[in-house]
Amino acid sequence: MKPKDIIKEKGNIWIFGYGSLVWKPDFKYKRSQIGFIEGYKRRFWHGDDFYRGDKEKPGRVVTLVPDHEACTWGVAYEVADSQVEESLQYLDTRETVGGGYVLELCEFTAREGKVQQQQQPTNDKLLALVYIATSDNPIYLGPAPDSEIAAQIAACRGSVGLNMEYLLRLAQFMRCCCPDVDDEHLFSIEAAALALDL
Repeated sequence: MKPKDIIKEKGNIWIFGYGSLVWKPDFKYKRSQIGFIEGYKRRFWHGDDFYRGDKEKPGRVVTLVPDHEACTWGVAYEVADSQVEESLQYLDTRETVGGGYVLELCEFTAREGKVQQQQQPTNDKLLALVYIATSDNPIYLGPAPDSEIAAQIAACRGSVGLNMEYLLRLAQFMRCCCPDVDDEHLFSIEAAALALDL
């Protein structure tokens, strides 16, 4: 099943967030669940020349990179059928037009091991839409040493605030909501950014 197929079906949909969506969804949803998707790792490899940076000094935000041994933790939001069109229009502007992400479909597993569904049998997994920036995007920055990524993040500001705020909020989410998960890439960049004497 492709993303457009799940959108065409009548009914609620799920949207998985792994970056700023974990603390700032800004769209209407019925409920949310913390959990993970498999087959991807979160990386600060995508450029942001609007929200967390500018044209001269693009910030760095996360995207997902395929890795069959990895999983990425975040939040899945259930969007009611009546809110799907409005929510996707907002997210398409925020993520695909403004951010350069494409829409994919992934299996989501709730932290509790079961997705709690109202008046339906519980399932271990569900399909969720997820926005992913790819390397063919013109503002995709790609890999760099953690120290360089940290320095770039610490020096950037965009229309919604400091790139550092984005980094710290994501790290805070992981510590508070997924305390048993060691996101080495995220925490290494956070430590390097906090160690900078700016």
